[in-house]
Amino acid sequence: MLNFMDLVQNAFYSTTRWNTDNSYSTLNASTRALLDFATPRGLRMNLSSLATQHFATSYTLGSLSVIDGSLSYIYSTVPLHLASTAAIDLRLVTPGYRQLQPTLPPSAACNAALLYGRMYLPKGTLEALYLRRLGATTQVRVTAVSDSQLKHGGSVMGILQHDTGRWCSEYLYSTDVALLGWRGLYNFGRDTVEEGASDRPVWRCSAGAELYYGVLNKSAGMSTGLRYTTLPSHPGIPLTMTLTLNPLMGHLSATYALLAGESTAFATRFEFNMYSYESDLVLGCELWRGKGEEGAEGVLKAKVTRNGSVGLLWEGRFKELLFSVGGLVDFGGRGGVVKVLGVELSYSS
Repeated sequence: MLNFMDLVQNAFYSTTRWNTDNSYSTLNASTRALLDFATPRGLRMNLSSLATQHFATSYTLGSLSVIDGSLSYIYSTVPLHLASTAAIDLRLVTPGYRQLQPTLPPSAACNAALLYGRMYLPKGTLEALYLRRLGATTQVRVTAVSDSQLKHGGSVMGILQHDTGRWCSEYLYSTDVALLGWRGLYNFGRDTVEEGASDRPVWRCSAGAELYYGVLNKSAGMSTGLRYTTLPSHPGIPLTMTLTLNPLMGHLSATYALLAGESTAFATRFEFNMYSYESDLVLGCELWRGKGEEGAEGVLKAKVTRNGSVGLLWEGRFKELLFSVGGLVDFGGRGGVVKVLGVELSYSS
């Protein structure tokens, strides 16, 4: 389940019309949401509030082995609209299969900014985000972490994003090992359409790559990928297929996800290493339950791996509370069968 600050950031992207799906970093978003969902650990409570349309706060308290928590504050120069936990659409809170939309032309220049700060207790780790639109097609994102246990006491990463609809490029720099990087994604075919057009495309094929180099440790890396996905006007079953390759590490990953109905989605991922010949297979699904007379509604997520690991997660709403209950069991590993078990409750106004 997305935390409140992630929801506020998504509301900022929606208000400023920034397409987060048109990025190489989100190439496998559908599969990750169905197969790599986070399972709560221990008991955790989240209390959040959008005090005004420009300012929000969030408080988290957890009890896994020790009492911990965090304090978060966020400010936006543009008004944000976000419903409370009693009225918010659960599909905005619980990521699942992502039905991509036709790419619209860039909006008019928007000079908007978002500032976010978070302190983790009791360690005192600080986390910050500065997000700013520089124009109709350009955005800068700067994140920073301050922690005495990290090398040099913390790190800062800056990303300059340029998105025209047909293609998106990102340039990044991190103070950690002086990392330089580039990511790019290009959409094939007539994908960008004018608003109100009747002959909308029914599919999209995207190709992308990323390159990065650490100046201090003199290490490099790269990956490349392809994605085919159907759009809402497609007459058949919505589906997404991806293929990614890391030639330096010899890692190959192929995924397939489909939306079988309004309440059911399935996904699978096969991974293979060309150097070690190791492989892995993960299967997953999500089943939505509609709102009944008692107000119960939610989604059940499940995944199983070739090695015998099984994960279950039930997320939903009860009255004005959002909840997540889940666990991870491993029938093929050593030690205890139950690896993770937890409950998370969230309330926002």
